[in-house]
Amino acid sequence: MTAGSWMRTLTRSSFVPILVVLVFSGIVIQQQVFLLRQRVENLEMALGVERAATRSSGSLLNPKPAQAPLVIYNRVPKTGSTSFMGVAYDLCTKNSFHVLHINTTKNSHVLSLPDQARLVHNITEWVEKRPAIYHGHLAYVDFNRFGVADPPIYINIVRRPLDRMVSYYYFLRYGDDFRPHLKRRKKGDKMTFDECVESGLQECDPKNLWLQIPFFCGHAAACWEPGNAWALEQAKHNLVHNYFLVGVTEELEDFVAILEYALPSFFKGAQQQLIDGNKGHLRKTSNKTTPSARTVVAIQSSEVWRMENEFYEFVLENFHAVKRRALVLQSNSDDEADATLTRDRVPEIMAEVGQKFHFEKIRPK
Repeated sequence: MTAGSWMRTLTRSSFVPILVVLVFSGIVIQQQVFLLRQRVENLEMALGVERAATRSSGSLLNPKPAQAPLVIYNRVPKTGSTSFMGVAYDLCTKNSFHVLHINTTKNSHVLSLPDQARLVHNITEWVEKRPAIYHGHLAYVDFNRFGVADPPIYINIVRRPLDRMVSYYYFLRYGDDFRPHLKRRKKGDKMTFDECVESGLQECDPKNLWLQIPFFCGHAAACWEPGNAWALEQAKHNLVHNYFLVGVTEELEDFVAILEYALPSFFKGAQQQLIDGNKGHLRKTSNKTTPSARTVVAIQSSEVWRMENEFYEFVLENFHAVKRRALVLQSNSDDEADATLTRDRVPEIMAEVGQKFHFEKIRPK
C-alpha cells in the first residue's frame, strides 16, 4: 500500500465516528430545544391563568390592587368643579386613593394625537398611583381608540349654559373668593355683561357658549365647530355610553350622594364632607351681576345657545332618571311623600334606595 492510499483509508475510517457524533449531538440539541419550548409554553400558560385570576378577583365596589380603578373627571370650567374636587382631595387619604391634576400647556382643552397616546399610556401604566382620580379641563379622550381593554371611569358636571358663560365673564375680571388676591386677565375692566352684549363684543358672543358640547364630544375637529349638529349628537352618545355619571351644578349635593353609594371606594363620606367642610360654596365668583331680560333674550336667540341648552336639558333628564332610581331623602316618616326629592333644599344626607336584585336557582348546589 502506497503512502497516499494509506492516508485516504485512514481519513475515511476516522470520518465515520465523527459523523456519528455530530448526528447524535444534533439529536440531543433538538430534544433540549423541544423541552425548553415546552417549559416556556407552560410558564406562559401559568402566567396567563394568574393574570386572568387577578383580573377576575376585583370588582368595582371592592377593587384589588391589580384591578384598582381609575376615575377621570374632565371638568368643564365654571361648573363647580373646584368645589367638587375639594371634597375628593379631602377624602383621598382617608379612602386610600390618589388625586392627580392634568395640567395642559396654555390651558388648552385639546391634545395632539401623540399627546393623547402619551396621556393614555401614562394613566393606564402608572400602577403605583392606583386607585386614582385624574382631573383637568380637557376634552373627552377615547381610551378604546388606543387599544385599552379596561378604560377608566368618566364622570363630569354641567351647568346652565348662560349661567356658566356669565360666571366666567366676571371671573376673568374679579376672580373669586378661593384665591381673591390672584390677578386675573381682565382685572380693571368694569364693563358689565349686559354692556358687552349690547356692544356686540367678541368676548360675549354667543359662540363662546360652545364649550360643554365639545368637552363631551371629544377631540374631533367637528366637535369644536360652534353649532355643529354632529358634535351635539356625538356628545349625547358619549354621555350615554362612555360616562359613568354626569351631574349638574345646580344639584351638586345629589351628584356627590350618588357617587358615594355607587363608588364607595372613592367617595365614602363625601356627603358629610361636602356639608361639614362647606365645600358647596368653596369657590364663588366675585361681583357677578345677573344679566338683564334683554340680554337673556339676545343670547337665547342664538343657535349655539339652543344647542348647548338642548345638551344641558338632555344631561338633566338623564341625571334625574338616575337620581330617582338611586336616592331618597332620609326621613323618620313612613309616608313615601316625605321621601320625595326636591330640587331646592338645604343640603342633607341622602339615603340609597337599597339593593333591588338577588340571585336564586343556583345550580349545581
